[in-house]
Amino acid sequence: MAEAKAGTEKAAAPAGSGRRWRVGGAILVVVLAVVVFVWLRSRGRESTDDAQVDGRITQIAARVGGPLTKVAIDNNMHVSAGDLLVQIDPRDFQVAVDRAKAELADAQASAVAARTGVPIARVETSAGVNTATGSLEQAQAGVAGAEHEVQVAQANLVAAQAHQREKQATAVKAAKDVDRMRPLVEKDEIPRQQFDAAVGASDAARAAAEAAQSDVIAAQGAVTVAQQRVVQAKGTAEQARASLDTARTAPQQLQVTQARAAAAEARVQQAQAALEQALLNLEYTTVKAPTAGVVSRKSIELGQVVQPGQPLLALVNLTDTWITANFKETQLKNMRPGQRAEVSVDALGGRTFRGHVDSIAAATGAKFSLLPPENATGNYVKVVQRIPVKILIEQGEDPEHLLRPGMSVTPTVFVR
Repeated sequence: MAEAKAGTEKAAAPAGSGRRWRVGGAILVVVLAVVVFVWLRSRGRESTDDAQVDGRITQIAARVGGPLTKVAIDNNMHVSAGDLLVQIDPRDFQVAVDRAKAELADAQASAVAARTGVPIARVETSAGVNTATGSLEQAQAGVAGAEHEVQVAQANLVAAQAHQREKQATAVKAAKDVDRMRPLVEKDEIPRQQFDAAVGASDAARAAAEAAQSDVIAAQGAVTVAQQRVVQAKGTAEQARASLDTARTAPQQLQVTQARAAAAEARVQQAQAALEQALLNLEYTTVKAPTAGVVSRKSIELGQVVQPGQPLLALVNLTDTWITANFKETQLKNMRPGQRAEVSVDALGGRTFRGHVDSIAAATGAKFSLLPPENATGNYVKVVQRIPVKILIEQGEDPEHLLRPGMSVTPTVFVR
């Protein structure tokens, strides 16, 4: 019995060893098949877990300051484009608008008055020059007339003086005749009548001489008066010339008037710009959503006083998202825009979204860091760099807008 049992065990040993080899071979074949399948599958793909969802996040800030009278939003609230977000107290800005309107009306009135003065100044300029020219010509004619009167008076004076000398000589001769006849008449050598005639002639000659002297004095007075008229006429002419010179400066005065009108127009434009700025500031008191999105990081409350430029909230647009995948530079050899991609989202339990490569960044992420590496100094150690690749999700893949900026994803790009 013992010998039979030993023979049976020897026969069963080779059979058990053969089964183990067959099982081991089958497992090896399966492993090799899996390795070959994974290699073949990953051969035309590039994947990375250094990726996240990106989107457009709009930071909403106050453009004017003041207390908040209405806060119409809260965190995680969806708003549409144009919806009211925040209302700032507009009363101070309405007062500024009213004041700007009044200043504009005043500037417009001043501009109208300045424009009206330009044609008036132009007419006055032309009339003033013509009047001054006529006055100067008249004054010059008066000078010429006065000078002619002087010449006439001087000629009359010369004639009077000659006449005086003639009468004076006649009077002297008559007096001498009387003196010569007096001894003769006393001796009765000549008739008394002749002597009386000589005396009368002497008296007449003396009277004529005195009259001639009066004529000379009158002629001298006429010359003096005529000379005074010349002086007066010349003074009038100088005044007329000065008036003409003043009138000739009227074009410059017209330019000054025109410049004042232009300045008034500029003040109108300045007041108009101030009014437009005041209206803009009034409009800025109502903060509306520029795009549709979800409110995040709300940092304001009702009644709070905000300052210009102060951040109020962030608006996340969930309808425009994409994937930023930071692939190693060694993975970009065959990657091109337009290639098909699949994106697995961690937050959605690995749900896959279809997409495509949109573009490849122009530089590595390290080049945009705060302190980019400087490989030209110190010891150099080669480090594989990563380059951002933008992947767009296909239309209709995320109708519920489940992708949120910042989510971790694993994109796979089919490069072949």
